[in-house]
Amino acid sequence: MGLKLAVSGKGGVGKSTVAAMFAHLAVADQQRVLAIDADPDANLAAALGMSAEERRPIVPLAQRRALIEARTGAKVRQYGQIFKLNPDVADIAEQESAEFRGVHLLVLGAIKAGGSGCACPESVLLRALLVDVVLYKDDCVILDMEAGLEHLGRATAQGVDLMLVVVEPGQRAIETATAVRRMAGEIGIRRFAVVGNKVADDADRRFLEQNVPLAEYLGSLPLSETIRRADRDGVPLMDVAGPELLSLFRQMWVQVKERAAALPAAPRGAA
Repeated sequence: MGLKLAVSGKGGVGKSTVAAMFAHLAVADQQRVLAIDADPDANLAAALGMSAEERRPIVPLAQRRALIEARTGAKVRQYGQIFKLNPDVADIAEQESAEFRGVHLLVLGAIKAGGSGCACPESVLLRALLVDVVLYKDDCVILDMEAGLEHLGRATAQGVDLMLVVVEPGQRAIETATAVRRMAGEIGIRRFAVVGNKVADDADRRFLEQNVPLAEYLGSLPLSETIRRADRDGVPLMDVAGPELLSLFRQMWVQVKERAAALPAAPRGAA
């Protein structure tokens, strides 16, 4: 079974950059990689280095009305319907993902309905898809989550090997990490780790080390002009990161794999 990693954090801290780099490093490990953008802001395709032209055909699954209606047997945004709570989703990851340099990308999109926990066809399809890819697929799955963990339910949490939160030196990022840790524990995720990002100096580094439990802290990434330019120019960070920056990402990726394997795996195969 491949590694199942969820990456979360406050908006703007660089979690999509971290998720994208880990996806590329997993491909370098000769793994089959499925990257899932579960953040409504949907930045993972750009973070992977896909050009605007390559991103243009990607339609978030939550907006794929015909697919949702065919699989659930219900009309989108119509109420009082009976529909399948366990739709057939086994082929969606293979057929609907966009491939970029060995990474297979699925963009979930935002659910435009009354609340994140709505029992609407879109929500049912996306949750069933996550259960399928996390519990039943052999791929290395990297989930780029929003801080609220909207799409992640208890069944899916059984198969997540590690929740990784990206923080920057600031109180709001630390508060978000604390909230994500609490929510992750409530749905059964047992392993938790933190990566510091945009660390400009020793004072930033000390702030994070003082506010993140050291047992959870994987280390820090610098406030990097290289990362900023890669985002501006729309190129894969893997292609332009210098040896020092690339080494930091590789060290963290090794730690992620080690921590994910440190405890007996959560039971999979039953939702």
